[in-house]
Amino acid sequence: MKVDGGIGFDPQGAGATARSAQEAGYDGVWSPETGHDPFLPLVLAAEHTETLELGTGIAVAFARNPMTMASLANDLQAYSKGRFMLGLGSQIKPHITKRFSMPWSHPAPRMREFILAMRAIWDCWNNGSTLSFKGEFYTHTLMTPFFNPGPNEYGTPRVFLAAVGELMTEVAGEVADGLLVHGFTTERYLREVTLPALDRGLAKSGRDRSSMELSYPGFVVTGDTAEEVAAATQAVKAQIAFYASTPAYRPVLELHGWGDLQSELNVLSKQGEWAKMGEMIDDEILNAFAVVCEPERVPNQVLSRFGDVIDRFSFYAPYRIDPERWTAILAGFKQPRSL
Repeated sequence: MKVDGGIGFDPQGAGATARSAQEAGYDGVWSPETGHDPFLPLVLAAEHTETLELGTGIAVAFARNPMTMASLANDLQAYSKGRFMLGLGSQIKPHITKRFSMPWSHPAPRMREFILAMRAIWDCWNNGSTLSFKGEFYTHTLMTPFFNPGPNEYGTPRVFLAAVGELMTEVAGEVADGLLVHGFTTERYLREVTLPALDRGLAKSGRDRSSMELSYPGFVVTGDTAEEVAAATQAVKAQIAFYASTPAYRPVLELHGWGDLQSELNVLSKQGEWAKMGEMIDDEILNAFAVVCEPERVPNQVLSRFGDVIDRFSFYAPYRIDPERWTAILAGFKQPRSL
């Protein structure tokens, strides 16, 4: 199993952070789109590394269009010498319409078309095909030589799609190269809901799961002292509660019989009762969503839960442990799991 790190939320120092991640033994890093652009830090990361894979985790697809995204991804693929992973997500309607002032409609079909349009653009650049993409949401029919970068020496970027619901997961299976599993996912939901939906999408494209790479940012509670474990527990419970208050993620809770919790947390979120929300996540819920153990046991616990289905694992929240010790912990993800 590959193990990934993060580039951080601040683009300053991205080069040094990526270099440190490579030296520590990470296989890749993901750059988020929060208060900063997700692509610029990866330019610096590419410049300061040689083997580290570099991905957006995630870039908001519907804040852009297929042509601008195709161009950005193509450039980063070339600049990183084939190490770029384009991680896309849909975001939710209020952000797309109110923050980005972009259209929102039928997110799963729109995302499918978005990715297919990018692939048509890349095919035009790499293989000289005529650009003639005409869909319900996007139309791309003009590509003159002046705006054509030509073939990319390193091919097209891999496209990862973030999904929680079944429809978006099916789209990932049909048109993407990888699936970004949401951190708010239990092993049971992954196996009983996500993977069957992914297989349905793969069947539409005539592929099997070996053609996909699954990446999972997992919640981990660990530490060396009771104080450290308590702090990590509180932080992870708060994050779980935040996601659990979101209506779109209710199906994950309902699978476990915890659907009513979503309604209660949603009310508290509107009242700003963030601390109280975290207190409502009991240990049963915590252990369903998070790996809870000593630092050295984390790799084996992750592999025991997900080793047969997840290809890449990343820590939802980073831990600061002695670098030499942390390198040894990361190496544990490469070893056969013990019983």
